[in-house]
Amino acid sequence: MKLLTQIGIIFGICWISTCIERVLPFTLPASIIGMLLLLALLLARVVKTEHIREKSDYLLGNLPFFFIPASVSILNYVDVLRENLLPLLVICTVSLAATFAVTVWTVRLTSRLLERGKRR
Repeated sequence: MKLLTQIGIIFGICWISTCIERVLPFTLPASIIGMLLLLALLLARVVKTEHIREKSDYLLGNLPFFFIPASVSILNYVDVLRENLLPLLVICTVSLAATFAVTVWTVRLTSRLLERGKRR
């Protein structure tokens, strides 16, 4: 019964987020709405982590399987990837470097702020 309750909570939030997505006058993915809704419910303590822990751990443990269809469908576009290989490599390299730089900057800023907080 506990497992069914956890599945019900998770899929209920997914269903509600899909309904909200259809009503919104602007485009926002249902997955983002669902995560924000779950966050709000967790912060408001309406849903506790114990209510969803077992099933969410199972879903996270099997997460790679959810990417298999997307990965296989890329094979349909090998010719497009070959034609645009250089631009794709440039984009990936620049975005990797930018992400790395921003992450380093964020960690340094956070460390400085934590050090200031300890001194006071």
